[in-house]
Amino acid sequence: MTAMVTLSQAQSQRAVARHGVTLTVNGADHALSIDARTSLLDALREHIGLTGAKKGCDHGQCGACTVHIDGRRVVSCLKLGVQAQGGEITTIEGIGAADGALHPMQQAFIDHDALQCGYCTPGQIMSAIACVREGHASSLDDIREYMSGNLCRCGAYVGIVAAIEDAAARMKG
Repeated sequence: MTAMVTLSQAQSQRAVARHGVTLTVNGADHALSIDARTSLLDALREHIGLTGAKKGCDHGQCGACTVHIDGRRVVSCLKLGVQAQGGEITTIEGIGAADGALHPMQQAFIDHDALQCGYCTPGQIMSAIACVREGHASSLDDIREYMSGNLCRCGAYVGIVAAIEDAAARMKG
């Protein structure tokens, strides 16, 4: 005898798995009802509408989805949305000034032509800001080492490293 799950049973099982969470993103609270298995990346993109963080590999290996939680870089594809509750989440959309001025790292990426297709750029910038704040931008070797979790398929690494070196001086001053 084969057990069959009806549509109403499947819907009620899904309803049980949903959780009410409040995520603080870029200074604003967002009350969500999400499946317990929803990644922070999917919560940001599909439920809040912030599409700056990109889904590259969905395995935490490329860094395209990097955001900050309480100032620390996190690959958001590996963090569950429910785990991020209570933290201050910052995405690429939240790093510029209130008057619309670019963050020094964003400006440095433009100035040094540190992108080609742009897909990885939001994650690169978020990791680069963290790299500087963590004190890992004192040498080119350190920058390369601490940015190694962010991949660029276009190969814009020379410009990326130059941008970080330039922005590090601006961010400290």
